[in-house]
Amino acid sequence: MTSSGPAIGFVSLGCPKNLVDSERILTQLRAEGYRLVPSYEEAALVIVNTCGFIDAAVEESLEAIGEALDANGAVIVTGCLGAREAEIRARYPQVLGITGPHAYEEVMALVHRRLPPPHDPWSSLIPPQGVKLTPRHYAYLKISEGCNHRCTFCIIPSLRGDLVSRPLSEVAAEAQRLVESGVRELLVVSQDTSAYGLDLKYRPDFWQGRPLETRIESLAGVLGELPAWVRLHYVYPYPQVDRLIPLMAEGKILPYLDMPLQHGSEPILKAMGRPAATEKVLDRIAQWRKACPELVLRSTFIVGFPGETEADFEILLDFLREARLDRVGAFAYSPVAGAAANALPGAVPEAVKQERLARFMEVQAAISAEKLAQKVGSRMIVLVDEVNDEAILARGPGDAPEIDGRVILPPEWELAPGDFVEVEITNSNEHDLFGSPVT
Repeated sequence: MTSSGPAIGFVSLGCPKNLVDSERILTQLRAEGYRLVPSYEEAALVIVNTCGFIDAAVEESLEAIGEALDANGAVIVTGCLGAREAEIRARYPQVLGITGPHAYEEVMALVHRRLPPPHDPWSSLIPPQGVKLTPRHYAYLKISEGCNHRCTFCIIPSLRGDLVSRPLSEVAAEAQRLVESGVRELLVVSQDTSAYGLDLKYRPDFWQGRPLETRIESLAGVLGELPAWVRLHYVYPYPQVDRLIPLMAEGKILPYLDMPLQHGSEPILKAMGRPAATEKVLDRIAQWRKACPELVLRSTFIVGFPGETEADFEILLDFLREARLDRVGAFAYSPVAGAAANALPGAVPEAVKQERLARFMEVQAAISAEKLAQKVGSRMIVLVDEVNDEAILARGPGDAPEIDGRVILPPEWELAPGDFVEVEITNSNEHDLFGSPVT
């Protein structure tokens, strides 16, 4: 990093897709010789990459903009909330500029207007893998932008547009650079990972001399050839997912699917604009587990959606008990400005939402605790995330960073972040496993 270039502060909010946008902007800033600094006081200007998915995220983003303005005064806003420029301007008319999500060139143009680049870009100023906001040993790999779904609770398509898939060769080359730089785990993300290539009509691309269709199973096969874990997020249960399971059973990619199901009642799924095929989902899960017994399934659900009756909620609980998912996140429905669901009848009182959320999590906690207890006595390979005086914090194949549990090891072992180690599982609770390295 040059010590003489103009100093830029950066605030990154929101989901992993937004994090990738932040990394791309930071990489370009570094490439052009700007300094990246950790405090408002040191910065000549501050960029805030915002989230605008739910009301709480909007308010967090607005507060972050206000904090940056108070502490620094020169602020550029980008990201999902940037698509609602009038709302930002009404509260903070003094911001220097506003762009929407994945608007890298527009952000750089705003930076140049305020702080001209110190010199022509030199590629030696940045590492081949670019600037990363994650620990060195794992990285998010974004394979597409946007989404073709029109879920009534979601405004992502209005913020990020329809599905736009990256060329397979481009994604594979980025993944290879990341692994060569020391990344041990690739976390594949998009708005709809299963739909990868649909907008390109699955046209062939070439990687290392091989013609490959632009499909998620082709990409997963290529990534599985790299010496790193490959973990798939935001996978909808389409039929093409069936073709991913053999790659998991063969050990080429992790036996893990992050699959946002949202509900178990078909009337509520229909109101959400989601595929209302609960029985098919359960059948498909059973088939996947038969083909790959190690498969770990994570999902997210919404309780208290408009029109959700007590009967609908009981159907959701029954679905949860039958699906027996390994990892589950749940949220009480929250209206999002601009979402079609706001016009639906049958709003559920907040107290009822919270009561249902508590019941939902109680059912899932018992399922999770039971499934983790079944792992006691087994052996697994884990990836070390953090080493401190109290414990070594690692993750197994079924644990994504930030959102899932951990494998907790005693601190006396000589391990470092990014190390793979075989452990024996000795204990468990509702969320985490405890183990000791195999000697």
